[in-house]
Amino acid sequence: MIRIYLIGILILVSAIAANLVAAKWHLKTWYDLLQGLSNSNMYIKQLTFFDYLWLFLLYPLILGGGAVLGNFIYQKLAP
Repeated sequence: MIRIYLIGILILVSAIAANLVAAKWHLKTWYDLLQGLSNSNMYIKQLTFFDYLWLFLLYPLILGGGAVLGNFIYQKLAP
C-alpha cells in the first residue's frame, strides 16, 4: 500500500511540474483542452503541433517517469 501511495505522490508532483512547464511555454493542458471543447467544437482547430506533441507524447512520458521514479525510490527504501 505504501508503494502505491508513494508512486501516486510522485505522479502528482510530476503532473504539477509538467503543468507549470506547459504554462510557461504557452502549451495547452488537458484542462484547457476539455474547457475549450466544452465551449466550442471548433476549439480543436486552435491546437498547434506542439500542443498535440505535449498532450499525447511528452505529458504522458513525464507522468510515467514520475511513476517509475516513485517505484525506484520505494525499492531503495524497502528491500
